[in-house]
Amino acid sequence: MLLFPNAKINIGLFITEKRPDGYHNIESVFYPAPVKDALEAVIDLTIPDGEIQFMTSGNEIPGDATNNLCLKVHREISKHYPLPGIKAQLHKLIPTGAGLGGGSADAAFFINLLNSLCQLNISQSRREEIAAQIGSDCSFFIQNKPAFCYGRGELSKPITLINLKHLFLVTIYPNIHISTQEAYTGVVPTKPEFDLQTLNELPLREWKGVVKNDFEDSLFPKYPKLAMLKDELYQSGAVYAAMSGSGSTVYGLFESKTVLVNSLQSENIIYNGLME
Repeated sequence: MLLFPNAKINIGLFITEKRPDGYHNIESVFYPAPVKDALEAVIDLTIPDGEIQFMTSGNEIPGDATNNLCLKVHREISKHYPLPGIKAQLHKLIPTGAGLGGGSADAAFFINLLNSLCQLNISQSRREEIAAQIGSDCSFFIQNKPAFCYGRGELSKPITLINLKHLFLVTIYPNIHISTQEAYTGVVPTKPEFDLQTLNELPLREWKGVVKNDFEDSLFPKYPKLAMLKDELYQSGAVYAAMSGSGSTVYGLFESKTVLVNSLQSENIIYNGLME
């Protein structure tokens, strides 16, 4: 079985308070983005039941390979459901430390993949519970539909958005790896002035200056290149531009396919095309 885990972009990201458990509560709209990995798995009778042979290719994944989120998914599911021997491969194209949720997407899609491949009949709500144990924004990718996300990012509500599928998306990853810990270090939680649950009521051309990513306040002074890229997206005609998640990917939404200006031509543009 072959699936293509997709990234997400954050349309607005407000950090509202620090929790007693050390995490932060956020409010954000998560929107699926057409930047994708490839994840394939088959049942292999030569592999003992409950075990997995897992390989990766493509972009390098930093850290201990045994802590890959897909392997964490396999360990968690195998505690509760009988699994045959599995052979799986992840081809990584979504950059890591980019604010695009690539690792979380891989984990959630692997939950769905194992559920279908092994006919486990795990309910959607239970799959979302498992995903939330793996990572804060994993559960979003179980349904993989636009949503208003809150709490640590693991809680969500469906949201009716302006249809973005007619827009062109440009995503730029400037090869700056920002860990979640680093991103939160400079954050000052504040109550948002705008309710992202009403985003569909605000015309797209009015998002600028209202629909903000709070991480930009601390990360843009530290990494001026990010602010420059956002400005140049607007100079190129974007109707809205922002950093996604805790960075460092910066994206722009355009009403027509655009000719990018200035240094954007030489940046690591990981997607430039229609929203799906």
